[in-house]
Amino acid sequence: MIRIERSVTILGLALAAALLAAPSAQAQSADMTFFVTSNGPGKGADLGGLEGADAQCQKLAPAGGAGSKTWRAYLSTQAADGKPAVNARDRIGKGPWQNAKGVEIAKDVADLHSANKISKETALTEKGEIVNGYGDQPNRHDILTGSQSDGTAFAGPDDRTCKNWTSSTQGAAMLGHSDINGPATNPTVKSWNTAHPSRGPDGGCSQADLKSTGGDGLLYCFASN
Repeated sequence: MIRIERSVTILGLALAAALLAAPSAQAQSADMTFFVTSNGPGKGADLGGLEGADAQCQKLAPAGGAGSKTWRAYLSTQAADGKPAVNARDRIGKGPWQNAKGVEIAKDVADLHSANKISKETALTEKGEIVNGYGDQPNRHDILTGSQSDGTAFAGPDDRTCKNWTSSTQGAAMLGHSDINGPATNPTVKSWNTAHPSRGPDGGCSQADLKSTGGDGLLYCFASN
């Protein structure tokens, strides 16, 4: 009896030591500096402007243990009402950025817009989950960006930001593919930030319109500090 109790005690101590030595998932994910939102605000491309989009990133970040960081949505806005354009690439800090699993997706802004490692396997949500891509049901790979391939805003009269992220009806938003995949008929199908504009019967910016082409009003979020 004494030997059995002693063995149980030793086993218990060994298990406790192993648990203390192993890093927790929360501690690992606290280094997350990039994620795709698991959901949008629910009003299509009406995000409440850049401030509302940033707030959505900040709201979701604690689920990945990174709520103490300053988060920015990767979005550009176009010049309007006397206000200058804003480039997505200028909003997100200097990098490097890594996902919830610790995989680096880009070391800096130049790397992000050239040889980044964004893919279906790496463009994870704040919870470390894969976002449904081309061929999945439902497809959710269309990510709002409003940006050109180099991360700058569009010039000219054509709306590419759903009225600077305030419209859920008329307008259009430039979208990227988080899984860098899609129909072969689209020459920009492998672009993570400039795959195609939104469209649809409601005008192009509603939640239904975004879903109709394989989206859900999702955002790329980057820790800017």
